Amino acid sequence: MPPSNTGPVPSADFVLPFAYQFVPNRLAMALLRLAGWKLDFAGFPTLQGVVIVYPHTSNWDAVVMFLAKIACGVKVQFWGKDTLFRIPVLGAWLRWFGGIPVKRTKKEGVVQQAVDLFTQRKAAGQYCWLGLAPEGTRKLIPGWRSGFYQTALLAQVPLCLLKLDYAKRQIDIRNFMYLSGDTAHDMQHIASVYQGVLGLVPANMAPITLLDATVPRETTIVQ
Repeated sequence: MPPSNTGPVPSADFVLPFAYQFVPNRLAMALLRLAGWKLDFAGFPTLQGVVIVYPHTSNWDAVVMFLAKIACGVKVQFWGKDTLFRIPVLGAWLRWFGGIPVKRTKKEGVVQQAVDLFTQRKAAGQYCWLGLAPEGTRKLIPGWRSGFYQTALLAQVPLCLLKLDYAKRQIDIRNFMYLSGDTAHDMQHIASVYQGVLGLVPANMAPITLLDATVPRETTIVQ
């Protein structure tokens, strides 16, 4: 049974059916259903874009999302804590699965690297979707890191707002938008899409607001 492709898409930037469809993995779909999860995925509207996952409050999120990624039949690259890639076997597996190691305490160059990648792929007409967790950690921090916003805006690619809702046991990957550059307006829309969504540990959900630039990055890195 393929993922559901019905239901409203909040942004007027895109309409169903989406142009790029994928072949779902039936085994992974069955495992998700067995675990009580519903997957709503309607494909991607463009060849390139950024996917953000919210909320991220538990190590179990990675397990659920890896399974969802396989179930959807999509290839998505993602940023990961660099120390994970140093672990034998795990590091190699993460790279094979699309992982890109980054140092969480240093944002310099990471956004530009992603923008350059999108520029190259767009010029060549090649597929490229990057998955990110804007909180950057499963622990509570005072807001979202801005890397996802800067990347999608500078690369001029759509942003997919993936909802990982433990209350409904639902993974919703149908909400897409183009960022306007008006941060307040964009974040207000993003917050409206995620309204009511709950993580496995609700107390760890970061407020849907970008971290103030004056907040030292090191203070938001929770081990």
